[in-house]
Formats: sequence, structure tokens, C-alpha cells
Amino acid sequence: MIWHAQLDRDGYVLVQNVYSEGEVRRAIAQLSICLQQLPPSSASVRSRNGFVYALRNLLDLFPEAKAIWKQSPLPELLRATLGEKAGLVRGLYFDKPPERSWSLPWHKDLAIAVRNNRLLSSSFRNPTQKAGVAHIEAPRFVLESMLTLRIHLDDTTKENGALRVLPGSHRIEASEDKCEGAGKLIVANAGDVLAMRPLLSHCSGTSHPETQRQRRIIHLEFAANRRLPDDFEWSYFQPLDASDET
Repeated sequence: MIWHAQLDRDGYVLVQNVYSEGEVRRAIAQLSICLQQLPPSSASVRSRNGFVYALRNLLDLFPEAKAIWKQSPLPELLRATLGEKAGLVRGLYFDKPPERSWSLPWHKDLAIAVRNNRLLSSSFRNPTQKAGVAHIEAPRFVLESMLTLRIHLDDTTKENGALRVLPGSHRIEASEDKCEGAGKLIVANAGDVLAMRPLLSHCSGTSHPETQRQRRIIHLEFAANRRLPDDFEWSYFQPLDASDET
């Protein structure tokens, strides 16, 4: 498959034109209704001056996200990369509203959402609670069997804080501490999907102060198998061949 070699080498691949303009508009409209109905005080909502810039527990708050990834060729990519036993395990939403931008330093996505993060284990560590959901830092072999799909609802460039990645960094443990001028800027169009390994080092800068462009992303995480070591369980697991199963 054409994506496998780049995913293996670089830790990411940009799949272009997955969604049409009409499909993107419909997703934005549905998401906008969802955001308007959410109480700003919800632990899952991150807002600033009335603008929501992040949602945790997206699969509960925006159920449409449970099926949005089923657009070809995404299921084929997931099966080829993770296998037939793979499933959706977590969903997030990010935005960078004009004049309310934010940035993230270089990091890797190490935490996974689980039902109980207090089990004894020599592999899992650093338990935390995020928006009422138990999370824990997973061992490397678990993270290596995962894949993230970032669905772009807006064109993204440096102007509106596009993601920057370090190709090949999923193969090494070290991360970086500076974003400016390093790595590869992911310039994408609305409807494109970035597939990336959680262990890929990535960051994003703030939007340009004068931009009027948002940067809305639906972030979905998939794992190769329902089973986790040491009796841990995913907080949510929807098999690729099921419409809705926890």
C-alpha cells in the first residue's frame, strides 16, 4: 500500500482530498451545533472568551465522530497499518480561533484513556485524570501499535498554527524542546487527513496575530487490539467493523 512505506520511514503521511468541500461543510455545521449546546463549565470543554478551542471526550459529546473516519481510503489505511482487530479508542477536537490562538511545545502523545489507571504495573506509569477520564502513560510497544488520524476541517498553514513534525522521530525516544524553524510544517487543505504515529515528535505555533482563519481538527486515535497488558482496559473501544461498540 502506498502509505505504508512513508508511515514506517517518517511516522506520518498526509492523505489528500479524503472529504469533499460539501462533506467538510456538513461536518463543521454539525460540530457547530454541538459546541453551541455544550455548557462552558463542562470539564470536557476548553474555552476562552466564549470560543471553544478544545474538546475532550469527543466521542461522547459529538457522536458523529464515531463514523466520520469510515470515509475511504481511511478504513483501508487503518486495516493495512494496524490489522483487522483494530479499533477507535479516543477522540479529541482542537481549534485555534482568531485572536485566541495557542501553541504547544515539542512532545509525543504518550497517554491513553483507560477504565482504571490504578492497577499495579511495571509497564504503565504516570496516572492522570483528564476531563473525568482516567489516563495513563502507555509503554512504547503499545504506542507503536497505534495510529492517529487528524481530520482537517480548515486549510492549515503557518498562518493559522499548522502542526510541525520531526520525520523519523517515532523511532527514537528523545524529543525536542524548540519548535521554531525545525521539522516539517504540515500544510494541508480542508478535507485532508494526517495519519501519524503517537510517538512522532510534533508541536504547533500560534496563529499569525492578524489571521482570521480558524484551524479546526478532529483528532481520532486507533489501537491495533482491544487487549492491553497488565489487565488494563481501554476507556472506549469501537472495532473497525462495528458501528458503535464500547
